[in-house]
Amino acid sequence: MEPKVLTGEHFINGDEACAEGAIAAGCTFFGAYPITPATEVAERMAERLPDQGGTFIQMEDEIAAITSILGAAWTGAKSMTATSGPGFSLMMETVGLAVVTETPCVVVNVQRGGPSTGLPTMGAQGDMMQARWGSHGDYEIIAIAPSSPQEMFDLTIEAFNLSEKYRVPVFIMSDEVVGHMSEKVVIPKASKIKTVSRPRPSGRKDRFKPYQPGPNGVPPMATIGEGYNVHVTGLTHDEQGYPVMSVDTQKEMMTRLIGKIRNNLDDIIRTESYLLDDADIVIVSYGVSARTSYTAVEQLRGMGIRAGLFRLITVWPFPEKQIRELATRVKGFVTVEINMGQICREVERCAGSKVPSYLVGHTGGTVITPDAVIQLIKEVF
Repeated sequence: MEPKVLTGEHFINGDEACAEGAIAAGCTFFGAYPITPATEVAERMAERLPDQGGTFIQMEDEIAAITSILGAAWTGAKSMTATSGPGFSLMMETVGLAVVTETPCVVVNVQRGGPSTGLPTMGAQGDMMQARWGSHGDYEIIAIAPSSPQEMFDLTIEAFNLSEKYRVPVFIMSDEVVGHMSEKVVIPKASKIKTVSRPRPSGRKDRFKPYQPGPNGVPPMATIGEGYNVHVTGLTHDEQGYPVMSVDTQKEMMTRLIGKIRNNLDDIIRTESYLLDDADIVIVSYGVSARTSYTAVEQLRGMGIRAGLFRLITVWPFPEKQIRELATRVKGFVTVEINMGQICREVERCAGSKVPSYLVGHTGGTVITPDAVIQLIKEVF
């Protein structure tokens, strides 16, 4: 069934735009547990999915929610869940299962102040390192950070496309402010929306190896029930999918899982530059904080201070190459984020000893103001 895209201009919030993006991308299964400030994603999906011939299910908790979308993906569905900090924490073990079984799915985290129950109705960006390292073991992940309701629509489609193309869970790292912000969202015609489907197997079903890599290191994915012999396990496994407890098998499996992301960084990573060509000071930001940073750059330029913005659209994998290149020609970096310095540490690591790196951040609950950014820059540069 073709997705019933709501083509036109809409005044909706980011959570609702995310749901519409998922539907436009072809999502047909949504499993979740309600949690502020992500509940509106679930509410919209509950309203819209039945008309798509899709399935909405409210699970008993967040562990069940993410497990349900993995199961749905293996039946051929494009699947998604949405949560916030406490639920995101509960999902982490199953994120590792999704990585090792190469199960495409999308997880939306509308971040709020933490830790624990924290500030349920107030925004933060404190889950960024958890997105990268929340599950155990070595692995690579993709995480993107929308800055507006329009990007909640657009980047949700991109999240599904990346997930399907690379058979990896993709995180949409939103925040309460973007999730609850209402702005104009333009939804194009379905024919204008580019969607990607996972690589499919061909050849004899009795000779199919479910983890034999294809182009870009990504194996084709069979749908359960089509007659292919598929074994899905979280244990270290060979190309046939059967557990093999050996160092060599672990090395071979993990090299490919990590490599399919690291070897395709130019295709995966998206950033945005604003007034960087002659910038002395680079402000690095993402999500709602990038909106603050844009205004700060404008005001700093009016004061004669040559600042520029480097916006992270893809946060993970981190754009190390771009930061290192900038570090060779600027006076320093200022990272603006609603936490106590999570992405700032990545900027500092990549900049090395070449130039200083500073943080404008706090523990959550309010949006960082342009004045806070300007004040720090005037003090240290």
